[in-house]
Amino acid sequence: MKLATLHDHTRDGRLVVVSRDLTRAVDATAVATHLQDAIERWAEVHAPLQALYQQLNDRALPHAFDFDPKAAAAPLPRAYQWLDASAFLAHGERMQRAFGLQPIPGVETTPLMYQGASDDLLGPHQPIMLPSPEQGIDFEGEFAVLVDDVPMGCTVEKAAGHIKLLLQLNDVSLRALAPREMQTGFGFIQAKPASSFAPVAVTPDELGDAWREGRVHLRLQVQLNGQQVGCPYGGEMHFCFAQLIAHAALTRRLGAGTLLGSGTVSNTDLAAGVSCLSEQRALEMISHGQPLTPYLKFNDLVRMEARTLDDKPLFGCIEQRIVASIADHLEPDA
Repeated sequence: MKLATLHDHTRDGRLVVVSRDLTRAVDATAVATHLQDAIERWAEVHAPLQALYQQLNDRALPHAFDFDPKAAAAPLPRAYQWLDASAFLAHGERMQRAFGLQPIPGVETTPLMYQGASDDLLGPHQPIMLPSPEQGIDFEGEFAVLVDDVPMGCTVEKAAGHIKLLLQLNDVSLRALAPREMQTGFGFIQAKPASSFAPVAVTPDELGDAWREGRVHLRLQVQLNGQQVGCPYGGEMHFCFAQLIAHAALTRRLGAGTLLGSGTVSNTDLAAGVSCLSEQRALEMISHGQPLTPYLKFNDLVRMEARTLDDKPLFGCIEQRIVASIADHLEPDA
């Protein structure tokens, strides 16, 4: 099953079911008003949503309409919780080598994870509005899961059953702001602006054999201004998503609608390229003693897409330009 959210001038958007080939959609608000509503009542709404999906693919719904990814918000435009891991160890190892950092103790046995902002998640074609290229603008290609209610102390074995939907995202980062926030030990705020999501969230069965061992066994195609920078393989994820869920739930419950990210998709094989510029710069520092690749500038175009094993559309693509922000004036002057 494939689900998306269309902009409709509300904070949570309008839930639609999308056809397998991403060409058609049907309104699903009679079943669930929005995706947060659906994930909170998943046991109740899954069957009727699945029925809509089957009818849509069978072209048995006369009220279906063309699906426009440019009209899509993030599948979950705002989430109660966004947790992001660093589950691809090749990425961390390269950063440590480039900057001469000491290895983090236990990195192979205990996941690295932080809690990010989730009140404003971007759709796949919304521009990435930021104050200045001097802040070190970067993209990060990732996969993520959306879970229902997870109890505290959930085991890895049971955590897998709480994964209801898979997503793909661009976790935008501001590299010039990150070092100070990391040194404080309090986590990211300014260095992690709004993340962007591919238009469609999918149930794990949509991946077929590419979903196994709690990992997305697909390549993530990443382009910058029409040039490929990487096609790393999601199956090289060191910690599976069930392990990430169990780690996050060790001392607390996870509410339905919690998003958990894989971290930057990264492979040990250099031929796979990268899914973030920071890693490319780290490789250049290791090889040449200095970074050669600049971070993003205004008007740059970032594109990401993961397709099925038989090269069919899955999540849809993220395609966004970096643009100068316009100051928000939410309240009139006194």
